[in-house]
Order: sequence, then structure tokens, then C-alpha cells
Amino acid sequence: MATLLHLDSSLFPQDSSTSRDIAATFRREWEAQNSDGTVIYRDLAAEPLPHLDATGISAAFAPPSDHTPEQAAAFALRDTLAKEIEQADLILIGAPMYNFTIPSTLKAWLDQVIIMGRTSGPTPSAKGTPTVVIASRGGSYAPGTPREGFEFVQNYLEKALSELLGLEVEFIVPELTGARTNPAMAALVEKADASRAKAYEEAAAKAKELTSRLAA
Repeated sequence: MATLLHLDSSLFPQDSSTSRDIAATFRREWEAQNSDGTVIYRDLAAEPLPHLDATGISAAFAPPSDHTPEQAAAFALRDTLAKEIEQADLILIGAPMYNFTIPSTLKAWLDQVIIMGRTSGPTPSAKGTPTVVIASRGGSYAPGTPREGFEFVQNYLEKALSELLGLEVEFIVPELTGARTNPAMAALVEKADASRAKAYEEAAAKAKELTSRLAA
């Protein structure tokens, strides 16, 4: 039985969030292909995780038998998050761009789940898990655009997810999502709509492709 770990981090509900809506398209197609599958879902905006602190860090480097009550509680959360990526056959992450980078709630998840010697290090425990990131953004930060150098979502997540956690990462990038609400971007509405439509198609196709590959 396949398991999907689905994370959303947009501040907005699905009807106002491109990343949530496209992630939902991927998930619906995955569920259609995996009728007996399991979904582990975390809405990081609605139920944010605590920031990693010194107690949580120190607990990862001390034997459980030596944990203080505070360390035990902090590490219990990190252990739960680590188990979620370890048992997942596929990971889906909604990561809208906020102020040129990822939402702080998603960064908090990463800080908690990256545990040296377990999920990170020479042999990451979830190494090779296919991971699809819906990296939506209000403008365009593609190569050759004026703001290419401000792109810190794909650049960061590719390194954090693949280099630290060992995941196999792919991105779906709906851009120019602000065109229909920002008068200054009115001339880009057609391009925005095309980018969004392409992202929906890619999400459905990728869900089918990964299901087939994992079943092989």
C-alpha cells in the first residue's frame, strides 16, 4: 500500500491559492491511481510547527535515556516528522514564494525534520524518495528575466531537499499568478493563464508517472 506525504504551506485557502489547488490536482490523481493508498497530510499554515530550538537540537545528539522531559518532548516531534518522510513513498510540497523565498512554516518543518545522522548525513533514511514541489510565484523569476537573481525557492529547496535529505526532487512552477489581481501585470494575463494550465497538466501527468514508476 503506497503512502503519500502531502505538505501545504500557503497562507490562503485552496480557492485563493495556486500552490494548494495544483497540489490538490496532483493528490486527486494520485488517489485515483492508488485507491488503497494512505495520505499523511500537514497544513503547515493552519497548524504551524514550533521553530527548532536549542532543546530540540541537543536532544538529537543525546541518548534517549539521558533526555530531560523537555528534550524528550522536543525530540518526540522531530521523530514523528522523520518517520513521516521515512514511510512515504512519495512527497508532495506546496511552496509558494513569499518575499523571494519559502514560507517560514515550511522552513520550520525543514529545520525539525533534518536530523544529522538519521534523515541527513552520509546515508539519509529517506534517500531517493520522489518529491514534487509546487513552487508558485506571483511574478517570473525564470532564467533571463530581470528578477532571476531573486529566486530563492527552487534554489534553496533543491539543495535542502536533495543535498541534505537525499530526496529526488522535481519542481512544477506556475508563475505570474499575480497577473489577474495586479493592474500593473494586466499585459501578462495570457501568459499567466498558460503557465497555470500547464502546471495543472504537469501535476496530473506527474502523479500518474510516479505511480507507474513506483509500482514497477
